[in-house]
Amino acid sequence: MSRYYIASCVFTTRYPALSKRILDYIHARGDLSVVRCCVPNYKTTFFTEKLPKELQDTWTALPDSANFGAGDTVYSLCHNCTAILEEWKPQATVRSLWELLNEDAAFPLPDLSGTEWFVQDCWRLKDHRAEQDAVRSLLHKAGAKTIELPDAFEKTEFCGNSLYREAPPRNAKLAPVRFGRNAEGKFLPHSEAEQKAMMETYCKRFMNRPVVAYCHYCTEGLLLGGANAVHIAELLFGGERRRNG
Repeated sequence: MSRYYIASCVFTTRYPALSKRILDYIHARGDLSVVRCCVPNYKTTFFTEKLPKELQDTWTALPDSANFGAGDTVYSLCHNCTAILEEWKPQATVRSLWELLNEDAAFPLPDLSGTEWFVQDCWRLKDHRAEQDAVRSLLHKAGAKTIELPDAFEKTEFCGNSLYREAPPRNAKLAPVRFGRNAEGKFLPHSEAEQKAMMETYCKRFMNRPVVAYCHYCTEGLLLGGANAVHIAELLFGGERRRNG
């Protein structure tokens, strides 16, 4: 009955300093083992080489993954990891980082008083109400007001431009329901220009008002579309815009 935190290869390469601050928080708690990814040996060299050199040794010192089993609780901020584990390792319990933070009365929330945010939910975990509620709870505790989209919660079909390019083959192999049977019409290849145009059309709904997402793929698409968007981790752990690549 172990407890884990998955640091996420993709999130860490896009937000390396931000990921480091989250890891500092996790290590300070002392009750979670940290691994890099949901599956063993997944493109470890590729992701390590994308990190700043000063963070590479810290990253490679972490186990690449773990043998998640019955009774284990795994916390994740990557919706891909969560979706894969729920089907590939159903004996483990998978929860979001945001639920962990929302339950931590000692976590130092930022002061977002006087701000108002659209909340962008994610198709990959559209049925995860506990995570969705935790995100909103954290924002409200920080003093922010939230605006709900007409297609919020389980109605969302958005996951940025990631749904308009091919998904890694491992996704449908390890999570055939989420990324196979339930993904009809998604993950079809489009040109970069087509992806950008679709994101720009989608982001008109925000009218340049602030929007917060809690998925790095959603955030990627929002920024591509010109939205005034941030990942919730930027608000909770300090500002850093995502790195390209």
